[in-house]
Amino acid sequence: MTRAIRRLPNALGSEETGRVRGVLGRAFADDPVWTWLVRGRRSEERAGAVLAHLVRSQVDRGGELWAGADMEAVAAWVPPHTPPVREVDYLRQLPRVLVPLGVGGLRRLVPLAETDRHHPKEPHWYLSVLGTDPAHQGCGFGGALIEPFVERADDAGVGCYLESSKESNVAFYRRFGFEVTDVLHIDRGRGPDLFLMWREPR
Repeated sequence: MTRAIRRLPNALGSEETGRVRGVLGRAFADDPVWTWLVRGRRSEERAGAVLAHLVRSQVDRGGELWAGADMEAVAAWVPPHTPPVREVDYLRQLPRVLVPLGVGGLRRLVPLAETDRHHPKEPHWYLSVLGTDPAHQGCGFGGALIEPFVERADDAGVGCYLESSKESNVAFYRRFGFEVTDVLHIDRGRGPDLFLMWREPR
């Protein structure tokens, strides 16, 4: 069954911003990378705040923010030929993520940011974030937020790329043609693994 999705406006109102935070916080509540990054009290709420800021920054770079018709899931896609993230971009974001991350989380964010160096050089669509509210997982919303973009990538003859922060999601992404190209052991193995996945155009 195809699930209805919609593109969210570039300028989100406070209500929709709150809903994006809630969905992403719940979606990543048991995620190995995010439970390692954001610890302690109100971790789900704080992770949602950081993730919402992440998708906001991707939209500011020219990305597209999509969601289920009733915000069952959220995805941020960055189109080909988008300039890479620079160190100055991270510095600008620090004041906004310091409060929800805390000092310890900010220290752990540094080795995680190194993943940007592993982005493919060739043009590609980048799935920056995909999160489905646990109440709606397994209902087709994730696929509905992937399929239109792999079709656009195929039409343009470019690949797609993502980083899966949960090994159990690798099989899900393989259904859409993604394959693991590398596994990053974050913070020299002191953190969780991150699975880099690439999809060739068809």
